Amino acid sequence: MKYYMSLGSNLGDRGRHLKQARLLLEKAGARILRQSSVYETEPVDYRPQPWFYNQVLEIEIACNPISLLDLVKDIEQRMKRRPAFDKGPRVIDIDILLAEKTVVQTQKLMIPHPRMSFRNFVMIPLSEIAPDLVHPLLHETVTELVRTTGDNSAVRKIEEAPQQLAV
Repeated sequence: MKYYMSLGSNLGDRGRHLKQARLLLEKAGARILRQSSVYETEPVDYRPQPWFYNQVLEIEIACNPISLLDLVKDIEQRMKRRPAFDKGPRVIDIDILLAEKTVVQTQKLMIPHPRMSFRNFVMIPLSEIAPDLVHPLLHETVTELVRTTGDNSAVRKIEEAPQQLAV
């Protein structure tokens, strides 16, 4: 199944943490199909903390969304994610944004990610790799949603995306 995922880090060597998360996803059987550039982004929700590095991936992996969530939580734990408080600084944050056209609404997991369309740090990198992707609930393309996020937080491209791995 194909998924879109967001990676973020605002502690330590942020770029290395994103790379480590990508490698751990691959080691677990994920194939990275596309990856956005890395962006430096202003914190939202709780501002007095370091800026983030963020990136969006399109992956393919042979597991259902709940199993992928378990894998993501395992990777975060292995990378020693321990925010001091909710929305606080973290070594790594991995979110499942979309799962093809699948909609999941459980207490444990919601796909599409319920806040993705309001966040520049997600939508701008996503628009780089999937501008014409249609949100399964909002029925708008990523490009259309970027224009209406209502998010004024800063997002700066810092590292160009590597040559696309697959199409």
